[in-house]
Amino acid sequence: MRLGLWVAACAVAMLAGCAKPRPPLYLWESFPRQQYDALQRGGAGAQEQIAALEEHVVKARAQNAALPPGLRAHLGMLKLSIGDPGEARQLWQAEKLAFPESAPYMDQLLKRLDGPVTKAEKPA
Repeated sequence: MRLGLWVAACAVAMLAGCAKPRPPLYLWESFPRQQYDALQRGGAGAQEQIAALEEHVVKARAQNAALPPGLRAHLGMLKLSIGDPGEARQLWQAEKLAFPESAPYMDQLLKRLDGPVTKAEKPA
């Protein structure tokens, strides 16, 4: 009886060990490191960061993978910093739709965008 139970437990353990691993929920790749470098160390310039993040978006779409939380919001901040408030608005609205828990922060950013003239929009 004990031997049969032990053999069955070993068989289950072996089969479970061969199970296909679950794919990650989001396509993270280098986004966390890139964001950390940008916020803590100054990182690359806005244009380089935008290019890297847009490449990340293209790769995620090609793999039919979900973008990680915050990627659209960070990309929106970068777009605003180079003077593209329309694109920033679209990205923040997309972040809000993809991650409803981000709605209070995204609403605050959108409200500021609609409020007084932002630094990126001031005439030279």
